[in-house]
Amino acid sequence: MARTRRSFTTEYKVEDARRSTVRQMDQRRASPRGAAAVNGEAPLSAAERTELLRLRKQVAEQEKDLAFLKKASAYFAANQQR
Repeated sequence: MARTRRSFTTEYKVEDARRSTVRQMDQRRASPRGAAAVNGEAPLSAAERTELLRLRKQVAEQEKDLAFLKKASAYFAANQQR
């Protein structure tokens, strides 16, 4: 059984090329040297990178705590006797 070849519109091709370019730029910025190169700054040292990772973990943990406390306060507010 012969397959027919798919054809794409010009608009689709342009949009796909734009997404691919954005994806490549995001990957470059995600690399340790890429973000610094884009901003014209020096890359992070090992100590700075370790501190950054520690702080990101701490922020994530605190965000989880806040979300829990918001849910708990909403629960108790809804069940409070007036």
